Amino acid sequence: MRKIALGFLLPLLLMASVAVFAQDDTALLNFQVLRDYNGKPIRNASVVMHPVQKNGKQSKGGLQIKTDAEGKASFDGAPYGKLRVQVLAPGFQTFGADYDIDKPTLEITVKMKRPAGQYSIYEEHPGETKDEKPAEPDSKEKPQ
Repeated sequence: MRKIALGFLLPLLLMASVAVFAQDDTALLNFQVLRDYNGKPIRNASVVMHPVQKNGKQSKGGLQIKTDAEGKASFDGAPYGKLRVQVLAPGFQTFGADYDIDKPTLEITVKMKRPAGQYSIYEEHPGETKDEKPAEPDSKEKPQ
């Protein structure tokens, strides 16, 4: 009975030790979210991560984390491969980029910009003339 138990436990322990020392194909991601115009951190920004398939399409599911008071957030366990990162914060333009996760630790700094003003046809725009006519087509008639 003892030999059977030892014969069963020994391979189990061996497999467990191999699993502990095997290379982990996940990475630690450290995010820093800052204001573009003054470099100050943005608190409580949402960092959304989605794996990207080989065809460039975003996989279903994902993970969202929030930045702390220093604008920092981290995630341990991101799988190697392409990862789409989006950062959202009230009063700032949404940031989005794809990153290739290929090393155990990756530092990602995101500088958020203020939203740009909207373009209106009803406002004056320096350098543009309002009454410009489009180029006229060739005045020669084409034979039929």
